[in-house]
Amino acid sequence: MHHRRAFAVVTAVTAGVLLTAGIGATIPAGAAGAPSRNGPAPATALVVNARWGGHATFDRLVIDVRGAVPSVTVRQVSALYQDGSGRKVPLSGKYFLEIRLSPAAAHDDAGRSVYRGPRLAKVSLPALKGVALTGDFEGVVTVGAAFDAKPAPKTFRLHSPERLVVDIPHPVGCRS
Repeated sequence: MHHRRAFAVVTAVTAGVLLTAGIGATIPAGAAGAPSRNGPAPATALVVNARWGGHATFDRLVIDVRGAVPSVTVRQVSALYQDGSGRKVPLSGKYFLEIRLSPAAAHDDAGRSVYRGPRLAKVSLPALKGVALTGDFEGVVTVGAAFDAKPAPKTFRLHSPERLVVDIPHPVGCRS
């Protein structure tokens, strides 16, 4: 019995030394920064999806986020361009909204995309005509939206799960 107790003590001390030295339990790449469903939210918001739907008097664009929804800027622009490359985004429309979330990313710490939504999509709703992920660059995620009539967006956050909502009223005289 004494021999088993001595073995257990030696094993425990050895494990403690190895862990103190940084040897032993390793975490797979990407797992260290990966949030668990029950764990804390990531420090930088992760944009994971964009989706939309039509309602009786408005169209809704929803941007799903893992972590708290960060600071958001929505502004009308004359055209949409890819962040980083500056290439024009091929969405047809007369008016465009640029939706910027910062600090945010659409990729994990290992550089793998966490975004599962469309990269470029034509939409056939009364107000919304297209959606594109236009940037995931230097802590800013940008989503573009295209319209045939000048949009008057209303933005707000919803929780559990976290998401940014952009409601766009249908153009005057439009029937759903």
